[in-house]
Order: sequence, then C-alpha cells, then structure tokens
Amino acid sequence: MSNDLKDLLDFPCRFPIKVMGEQHPDFQTTIYEVVRVHAPDLEMVDIVARDSSSGKYISLTVNVMAVSREQLDSIYMALTAHAMVKVAL
Repeated sequence: MSNDLKDLLDFPCRFPIKVMGEQHPDFQTTIYEVVRVHAPDLEMVDIVARDSSSGKYISLTVNVMAVSREQLDSIYMALTAHAMVKVAL
C-alpha cells in the first residue's frame, strides 16, 4: 500500500463497514460475532441494520474502533469469506 493511502486514516479511529446479505434471523448476530473476533470492544449498539425495500436483503453498518490497517484487512477478509455475506464495503 502506498504511503498516500496509509495517511488517509489516523489510527485509532471510528470506521464504518457496510455488510450486505440476504435476510436471515441470525444475520446481525452472526456478523457481530465475526467482527468481534477482530474488534473485541464491538457492541451490538455499534451495528445499524436497514432492510432493502423488497425485504429480501439486509444492510448493516458496523462501526468499529479501528486500531490498524491490518485489523481492518482481517475484518474484511473474515466477512467476505463468510457464506452469509454478499458484499462488504
């Protein structure tokens, strides 16, 4: 990663991660558990859920206290590898 991109974030910082998947009763809890492995201070109140207009999908905004770029990379890798996750931004 170039130094220009590393300078965009000043750690530690609050960092929102968007996670989308199909509607499932355990989606929010599952995503919470996946992210919490890498961000142990995450609380359920740090997650905001929004259903799609059709109700088929759910979008979560997970606000983590990021301490490093490596931590964020680990979170994104864990999320994108999970079967319930369609997209993580």
